[in-house]
Amino acid sequence: MHAHIPVITILTCLLMLAAMVVVGMCRGKYKVLAPATSGHPTFERAFRAQANTVEQVLIFLPLLWVAHSYGYSTWAAYFGYAWLIGRTWYLIGYIQEAGKRSMGFLISSLAAGGLLVLCLMGAFKSFF
Repeated sequence: MHAHIPVITILTCLLMLAAMVVVGMCRGKYKVLAPATSGHPTFERAFRAQANTVEQVLIFLPLLWVAHSYGYSTWAAYFGYAWLIGRTWYLIGYIQEAGKRSMGFLISSLAAGGLLVLCLMGAFKSFF
């Protein structure tokens, strides 16, 4: 097993945990009580950034592991680390200001797209 794939998975979980903590801290700081999902603009950006990251993780992690299972572990690791960098950039940027999220979103989307290509290549090779 390529050691980087589990490490990327753990780092992804830590990123999700960090996003969750930031949302919780914003709830306290800006007095946005659960179950409310709106209030102070910084809370709303943190909440949306975390929610979008949850959506993206549901696509990213299966693609990472499927690409790895098809034997593309090295490329999967490169794309995995790129996704983490992009997603971290996205989270930090979005919480600061909505306009700062674009580059991080682009990087993480391209990385996920690269993983999808690896998965499709592996699936194609396994059938033919």
